[in-house]
Amino acid sequence: MISPYDWQEGIQNRSQYIEGRLANGLPVLAVSLQAGILLYTRRRQTRKVYDIYDRLAFCAIGQPSDIESVRSAALEFASREGYQHSEDDVTIRRVVSTLAGPIRRAFGEYGSAPMVARCLFAELGADPAHDQYFTLDYDGDYVASCHRAALTGKLEDGTKLEKQLEAVSAETSVDDAILAMAPLFLNALGTGWNAAELTEEVVLLERDTHREDRFRILRGAD
Repeated sequence: MISPYDWQEGIQNRSQYIEGRLANGLPVLAVSLQAGILLYTRRRQTRKVYDIYDRLAFCAIGQPSDIESVRSAALEFASREGYQHSEDDVTIRRVVSTLAGPIRRAFGEYGSAPMVARCLFAELGADPAHDQYFTLDYDGDYVASCHRAALTGKLEDGTKLEKQLEAVSAETSVDDAILAMAPLFLNALGTGWNAAELTEEVVLLERDTHREDRFRILRGAD
């Protein structure tokens, strides 16, 4: 029989293992502009930022197979909700709260492998004040924020980056925002990474557009 102490120790071991795997992940920065939500990162090969639904974007750090599992689940849920109900029912809160349950169970049960992933979801609003960001962690916990967000391997680094991102106001142009975000990313880059070997990836969720797809890859298209 597993005692409460054994379970708690096992959970702590899982957390330490996952935190170690995430520690050197490549950050993703996001800010709300009048033009839309701008997401900035760099990567080695595979893309880091994806569209989930019309106004929803997803990115993550961690084990690629786990990231793909979360992305696929989010895409499937959003598509089903939009088809069965309406596009207005596909909100960031519904997507994240639905995904949180299975992730939480996987983390807390010895018989299943935990998700080695920390995810960021962004939802475009009518204006920058109504944009939303949710960070979903490997234990199923999630935190909401507005105006800006930073996805990092170490949570304390994310807090610092979000503070630094306050310098990028909603009135900043897209080009100027990219110029401001690039050095913040480089300063937050973990050891063992060579920036020259990384591909810049910049995505804009356009707020006012006549294009059918709001998800616009500005840099780093495959």
